[in-house]
Amino acid sequence: MSKISVQGKEITIFSKKLEDYISLTDIAKYRNKDAPVDVVKNWMRNKSTIELLGLWEKLNNPDFKQVEFDLFKSEAGANYFVLSPKKWIETTNATGMFSKSGRYGGTYAHKDIAFEFAS
Repeated sequence: MSKISVQGKEITIFSKKLEDYISLTDIAKYRNKDAPVDVVKNWMRNKSTIELLGLWEKLNNPDFKQVEFDLFKSEAGANYFVLSPKKWIETTNATGMFSKSGRYGGTYAHKDIAFEFAS
């Protein structure tokens, strides 16, 4: 684990299997310091986000569950659609994101995904 400073905010980075995973929770604190989890969940409701996550998994994860992804993709963007990182990871067997509890807890995403989240 390491930290970088971006525009005066500390962002946590985990290295896992020689890849960098960046804290979406830390990035989200820049937008809403009181409810960063909600920022991440709202981002995950977006259809283009689901498409991005699905594409990343298809390219990088041979164990990705395509059928479950298709269900999320068809519902994404609807008013009733809610998706947490944990549900995404568990349902689709996603590897581009992981959630960690406790100290340095939060949602982490592969740098490709995190950079899109931050933009």
